[in-house]
Amino acid sequence: MANSFRLIFLILFCFNCGEQVQKQQDNTPVSEAKQNSFAIIIHGGAGTILKENMTPELEKAYKSKLEEAIRVGHSILKQGGSSLDAVQKTINVLEDSPLFNAGKGAVFTNTETNELDASIMDGKTLNAGASAGTTTVKNPIDLARLIMEQSPHVMMSGEGADRFAKEHGLDIVDPSYFYTERRYNALKRIQEKETNSTIDTTSVSVNFYDSDIKNFKFGTVGCAALDTHGNLAAGTSTGGMTNKRYGRIGDSPIIGAGTYANNNSCAVSSTGWGEYFIRAMVAYDISALMQYKSLTLKEAAQEVIQNKVPELGGDGGIIAIDNNGNMVAEFNTAGMYRAQMNAEGDLKIGIYKD
Repeated sequence: MANSFRLIFLILFCFNCGEQVQKQQDNTPVSEAKQNSFAIIIHGGAGTILKENMTPELEKAYKSKLEEAIRVGHSILKQGGSSLDAVQKTINVLEDSPLFNAGKGAVFTNTETNELDASIMDGKTLNAGASAGTTTVKNPIDLARLIMEQSPHVMMSGEGADRFAKEHGLDIVDPSYFYTERRYNALKRIQEKETNSTIDTTSVSVNFYDSDIKNFKFGTVGCAALDTHGNLAAGTSTGGMTNKRYGRIGDSPIIGAGTYANNNSCAVSSTGWGEYFIRAMVAYDISALMQYKSLTLKEAAQEVIQNKVPELGGDGGIIAIDNNGNMVAEFNTAGMYRAQMNAEGDLKIGIYKD
């Protein structure tokens, strides 16, 4: 009888030990993978980007700047930095380049001014910040983060946003800083088309953007990242649409349309025809499809960009990353400037449709 009790005890003891070992085996690798995994993806705008219209020198310049920008963010993540820092500093590089419609390369409004928009979101807290219509802030993405962290608001606009930036010590420039001959000439070309058109372009009911203007609206920049702590973040910055009137604001500073991040799903930055991206709430919709319908990031992005947005009449694309480090660059236009890097340092850069 005593031997029988000993045998039962040993069996139960060994079973319990085995269960504890199994739990450790199940949990430890997942925890380590979560801590060590990181990735980053960026875009420089989507639109009618055709290889036949691109010189070898310009293509090289775009690819070089995309690589420079993404390596800045990747370095931050590799050193254990936050996804927010990676997103902000990566976008800074793109904002400082005249190649993209953001910061230095911002397009012109109908009245020959530059009005810039930006937004950023923290996937851990769902905190967000955005600015719209600024004219003196050198790096609008910095203002978006400042608003997120140093104010009770989500969005500020125009003169007030410029003043808030100045009061908090951001880099302020004369509006002439944003002048580039390339963007100014683009404005003049499109205004010439308006002059020669019989369409009343001052009427809000007429959509002159249905034809040639499509070619003047790409260039918005954005970034999405996952850091080693498992936190997601996304940000977007733009000069808006060439020849825009009446203080028009697109999707880039709208949380849920141009930018969205949630640790439970993904981080997204949009680029395209803003009016439609606002109506479709593109960035949030991708996250919602993942959370509520259990779609993968790729499935959700395809549904929104290839079906929902075109059905409304819009075009454009997104870059996104989920909480496991999976990345997608989905667009329904001829091209999208884009790049991505994972924890292993594998770099992919693209411009045209593959």
